[in-house]
Amino acid sequence: MSEDMKTCTFGVDSDYVDIATEVFALLADPTRIRIILSLRDGEMSVKDLADVVGKRPTAVSQHLAKLRMGRMVSARRDGTTMYYSLTDEHARNLVSQAVFQAEHEVDVIPSHHMVEMTRARSCPARQSSKA
Repeated sequence: MSEDMKTCTFGVDSDYVDIATEVFALLADPTRIRIILSLRDGEMSVKDLADVVGKRPTAVSQHLAKLRMGRMVSARRDGTTMYYSLTDEHARNLVSQAVFQAEHEVDVIPSHHMVEMTRARSCPARQSSKA
């Protein structure tokens, strides 16, 4: 099990609480969420990101600058082209969990739960081991 997937043991007085609030504030923008989702599978140029998220490259660059300041994305230059990638898995996981939570607001049975239900039905060994 990844150390990062364990239960959070920080208390309510942790110095990280205020910083966590800043992380959520940084992600409180649909374009930034779309950028993070777009970068899940690897690096992309500003132009490609702009095409995917449906914004002008200048606007995407401004959002990327904020994500860089928050250490969520990293940049690499190749000639005149800037390529961006996620710095680590934390932003990817945080955004994925937020989208899963959003599914609960919209769908009776969110798609991520349907996948789990399908897996459980297709694996008789798991069902019999629980009995």
